[in-house]
Amino acid sequence: MTAIVNVLTTGYAGEKVAGTVTLIRDGDLIAVVDPGMVAHRGLILDPLAELGIAPEAVTDVVFSHHHPDHTLNAALFTEARFHDHWAVYRDDEWTDRDADGFELSPSVRLMRTPGHTAEDITTLADTDDGLVAATHLWWTAEGPEEDPLAADLSALRTSRESLLALGPTLIIPGHGGPFRP
Repeated sequence: MTAIVNVLTTGYAGEKVAGTVTLIRDGDLIAVVDPGMVAHRGLILDPLAELGIAPEAVTDVVFSHHHPDHTLNAALFTEARFHDHWAVYRDDEWTDRDADGFELSPSVRLMRTPGHTAEDITTLADTDDGLVAATHLWWTAEGPEEDPLAADLSALRTSRESLLALGPTLIIPGHGGPFRP
């Protein structure tokens, strides 16, 4: 079995900002990555509805990092477990674990990729078309080449190299449409 990946809304950064929101399905896993700032919640909920998925059916939410443009709409998913760089959260339970290598399902796992922040993670999904990475290692396909808000540019470069060494066929950046590396 392999994962199915859909971009629910494509983000942007400039005068206004919105994060790219991604849906990943694999067996019983229905995960939303980075349900952050968007112009209106319908940009997340309407594409989900078109796919026949109710918000309460979402099993997992992954935060690439804790900036509001990637987390603001997490509360839409009332039944989900929430994942970040060091724990899994559900209701009033906080379970510590390192995200690096953590498997959400047989085809979906997390990878520690510091740079934009020290706590960044990337969501990796094995699909029929190859490896897909939802990540904030890039803002968009067009750049910027150097992340202007990176906490650690050296770590960002190292994380990019580590991710690219895995041979992803598609990268879903933090604020733009998917691109082929």
